[in-house]
Amino acid sequence: MRAFIVLVQKEFLQIKRNSFLPRLIIAFPILVMLLMPLIMTMDVRNVNVAVVDLDRSTTSRRIESHIEASKFLVLTQVSAEYQSALKELEQGAIDVIVQIPEHFERDMMAVASPPRISITANAVNATKGAMGMQYVMQTIAHSLNELRSTKSPAKFSDMITVDNRYNPTLNYRHYMIPALMIILFILICGFLPALSIVGEKESGSIEQINVTPLSRLTFTLAKLTPYWLIGLFVVTVAMLVAYFAYGLVPVGSVGAIYLGAILFILTISGFSLTIANFSETMQQTMFVMFFFIMIFMLMSGLLTPVDSMPEWAQKFTTILPPRYYVEILRSVYLKGSSIAELSTNFIALGSFALIFNTLAAITYKKQA
Repeated sequence: MRAFIVLVQKEFLQIKRNSFLPRLIIAFPILVMLLMPLIMTMDVRNVNVAVVDLDRSTTSRRIESHIEASKFLVLTQVSAEYQSALKELEQGAIDVIVQIPEHFERDMMAVASPPRISITANAVNATKGAMGMQYVMQTIAHSLNELRSTKSPAKFSDMITVDNRYNPTLNYRHYMIPALMIILFILICGFLPALSIVGEKESGSIEQINVTPLSRLTFTLAKLTPYWLIGLFVVTVAMLVAYFAYGLVPVGSVGAIYLGAILFILTISGFSLTIANFSETMQQTMFVMFFFIMIFMLMSGLLTPVDSMPEWAQKFTTILPPRYYVEILRSVYLKGSSIAELSTNFIALGSFALIFNTLAAITYKKQA
């Protein structure tokens, strides 16, 4: 036990003597949690719309005014030249073209099948193109709904109620902030232990430890313990920033968040130490870690829903630890789920933590 305490003190001393690392550990979580929710968003805004008005009627002007009043759309021009608007679309200055045909207002009431409004979208950015087109269609439908007489005295839109459970305002930040917490764990508790081990290999100081009677388990625990404590500090800072900056408070138990954090920190640090045991240089470690981090971030449901992936990819995500912790964080933060309700995810994380830390101890090659 004394040897273990001395080794842990040595790790903290190395971190303290590094002029950059303590600042990184403190500043990095704060900056990420403050800035990234403002920058990373799937909300599509400022969709530039050009209206080719061949009708020049009250109806067409009403449609234009609704587009101009939308908080998602920007009416950039109104003209009668489709080719001119199409050229602007090709150059990227316009995202959506709305073409209102001639005599649209007259034929809308008089003809059984009136001419249709044509919508052309720039789909190079598929998300912006698709969402922009949906916004335009909803705006036009709202305009026509005001003009068209119906049998019912109530508008169709007034006959529907919408209840968005757990995230009533559909705020994308509330969806992303838990994912950002996990990214912080991966970067700090994943990269730093691995680089610490490989740094000692490159400097040769690890050879001095290899000739001591320390067991592999003691050495591994001493290497990981400081980063486990740093990980708990990071989750505390992240939760405080989420509360004070964005007003996001966990609906469920904070203890469930910390329990999940402990299991995930154990998992990712053990995983990184296993990679470090097979690496000889920092460059090699960083490339291998970056490869796995890309998989974790893109396939674990951090940025995109797992249910939207192909079936084979959904099955593959069951072996990715971040998938389970992101579900814990979002469920506790937004739904108020309990530990019992998320027991499968906690068991999965606990299993990963046991496997990776055992591997880290076994794969450390101690040569006396």
